[in-house]
Amino acid sequence: MTDYETLGLFYLGRPFDVERGAPGEGLVLYDSRDLVTHALCVGMTGSGKTGLCIALLEEAALDGIPALVIDPKGDLGNLLLTFPELRPEDFRPWVNVDDARRKGLDPDAYAAEQAKAWREGLAAWGQDGERIRRLQAAADFVVFTPGSTAGRPLSVLDSFAAPPAAVREDEELLRERIASTATSLLALLGVDADPVRSREHVLLSTILAEAWRAGRDLDLAALVGQIRTPPIAKLGVIDLESAFPAKDRFELAMSLNTLLAAPGFAAWLEGDPLDVGRLLYTPEGKPRVAVVSIAHLSDAERMFLVSLLLSQVIAWMRGQAGTTSLRAIVYMDEIFGYFPPVANPPSKGPLLTLLKQARAFGLGVVLATQNPVDLDYKGLANCGTWFIGRLQTERDRARVLDGLEGAAPAGFDRARLERMLSSLGPRIFYLHNVHDDEPTVFETRWVMSYLRGPLARPEIRRLMEGRRETAPAATGAAAASPPGPPGGGARPVLPPEIPQLFAPIRGARTPGTAVTYRPVLLGTARVRFVDARAGVDVTRPVVYAAPLGEGALAGDWERAEPLDAAEEDLASAPEEPALFVELPAAAAQPKAYDARRKAFAAWLHRTQVLPLHRHAASGIVSNPGEAEREFRIRLAQEARERRDAAVEALRKRYASRIEALEERIRRADQAVARETEQAQQEKVQAAISIGMTLLGSFLGRKRVSSGTIGRAGTAARGVGRSMRQAGDVRRAEASAAALRQDLAELEAEFEREAQALERRFDAASAPIETVSLEPARGNVEVRAVGLGWVPV
Repeated sequence: MTDYETLGLFYLGRPFDVERGAPGEGLVLYDSRDLVTHALCVGMTGSGKTGLCIALLEEAALDGIPALVIDPKGDLGNLLLTFPELRPEDFRPWVNVDDARRKGLDPDAYAAEQAKAWREGLAAWGQDGERIRRLQAAADFVVFTPGSTAGRPLSVLDSFAAPPAAVREDEELLRERIASTATSLLALLGVDADPVRSREHVLLSTILAEAWRAGRDLDLAALVGQIRTPPIAKLGVIDLESAFPAKDRFELAMSLNTLLAAPGFAAWLEGDPLDVGRLLYTPEGKPRVAVVSIAHLSDAERMFLVSLLLSQVIAWMRGQAGTTSLRAIVYMDEIFGYFPPVANPPSKGPLLTLLKQARAFGLGVVLATQNPVDLDYKGLANCGTWFIGRLQTERDRARVLDGLEGAAPAGFDRARLERMLSSLGPRIFYLHNVHDDEPTVFETRWVMSYLRGPLARPEIRRLMEGRRETAPAATGAAAASPPGPPGGGARPVLPPEIPQLFAPIRGARTPGTAVTYRPVLLGTARVRFVDARAGVDVTRPVVYAAPLGEGALAGDWERAEPLDAAEEDLASAPEEPALFVELPAAAAQPKAYDARRKAFAAWLHRTQVLPLHRHAASGIVSNPGEAEREFRIRLAQEARERRDAAVEALRKRYASRIEALEERIRRADQAVARETEQAQQEKVQAAISIGMTLLGSFLGRKRVSSGTIGRAGTAARGVGRSMRQAGDVRRAEASAAALRQDLAELEAEFEREAQALERRFDAASAPIETVSLEPARGNVEVRAVGLGWVPV
């Protein structure tokens, strides 16, 4: 079977003829770019909806497209159950014992049966274990379990951090983020808060708005404190105490504090941060399929998590460049209750925003449900693709038809479509795609993942063994030299020619406690890196501190380390009260600093480099400061965009030639049919003539008359014409066969060029090398060299 998925086409199945109840010819290949206009998948239990959506996610992973998968039921962890060897022992740990018991089999026998089913099922659809290996290598598959340590936990603490500037500068988007966060948090507390009438909602929204507009982060502990003592004097136009008395605010704060103190809530504060970029890509830049399993949560906790997560998706999306190619997928299974037609739960606003705006950023949203009645079809009008499977009731079909009628073009035949939907069987779907000329009915392919059903927390824990990343080590700029002695005295009196700069205090400080400073040799500079060919022109500010020792200002730049402070963070006076570690005598000589200034410039010129990453195949160079992970992600997206454009141009170039050959084949087939019909007529006519001649003789004529001879000659000529017509048929058939051979060769030529394009745009396989830019001597500007004071 032709491997097209690497060219941006998702292999979903094959056409299906509903009237005949049999599959048709060819494959159903879905263009990944069509998913940018979002998709909806509906179907009752047993329709094959989950299998179709898993197939879609498998194809995306094979194409290097990451996915964020929200899993309310717990069965999308099946994406991690992939077994390239397809052995019974691979399936055995994951088979459902109850399913085996219902079949009257022990678990070992049932595992063998499942392994056989998957081997044969994959083979029937042109797939094998090698394709499963490619799937495993193409993406990282992880199950996240917020509020639980069964999978990889997610921390929601950062969810109250100030949104990025792109969100803060968009007033409508910021208001929506504030409202959904406040509503979600109050729902978690069991408060059904109206955004307009509820004073709890207004207070929380005001606190969030005041902090976020100033760019300040919040966490739950800070919220508790600010609810008790808000940073405002009025709520609207009424003073705070009248609108929301301290006693009532204290009760709300205590409710939130009780939530914080609950033993189970500790799991909400542990694990990976709720950072969409980190969920979609590994630290190395490999695309990830992040399954966020929420089946173990209560309804309020699910709504809280989903709303926060979708808000984070919007914030991440806003930071991406626009594209027409598919960048990532957000998939949510069973959206019942999260996108209702009338009510406005906290999840609905972010979902509407994504459906309306995500396409501009290459983000495809896929929503699935078995309850089509409880959906807001006005919002779903933004979905360009509809996958409709078997539905349980006439009411379900009518609701889907209502929504589809609004999205379908003129000439929508509702009655015909209703009859078709009523006859759909398992794994048969009606595909309406606004990018296609006409709808398609197709049978879904066999998935590579083992569909064993929902996974409980113990099973997720077992599945994720060995897949958890260790927490990264804490980082931060080290002090220029080991901390000096904790004691200190008064600030030394120095000549005014010696510049003195004070590094800022990091971390909390108890009021009234003295700060102890130790001396270092400190230098600040600006280093410019220029490379016209790479398109790089960047100036990097640097602050270095070198240890001081005895002797003639033994400040050794070779032992200098970057200081955890920018030049603008350095102060000219200490934080009071302050103590100072004893200063070496040589550090009090002003002239010594002039020599160290020249040495600082020479040292910077010799040691400063700007590391960049370069893609060997294309020559593309990373942006300054761009980590290899982000560079690989950007390369993959750019390669995908160039590939999509090149493939589209290739298809257009071959389309006219293929259409011309197909038209010639059509005319050749018509000629074959015409010549065949004429030959058949000549045969019949010749047979009749010969038969009449023989019959006349048989009926008793005594002699051969001239009429008999004439009829015999006519019959003979008919046989000759019949033979010539047979030759014409053979020549017409040969012509048609030659044209079909030409078409096969042309299609093979297209496939070869398509495969060459794939190799050309394979950004992942080409090596990435590190190149270093050095500054020219005139591009090192020393700003200051003097005595630095660093807090111990």
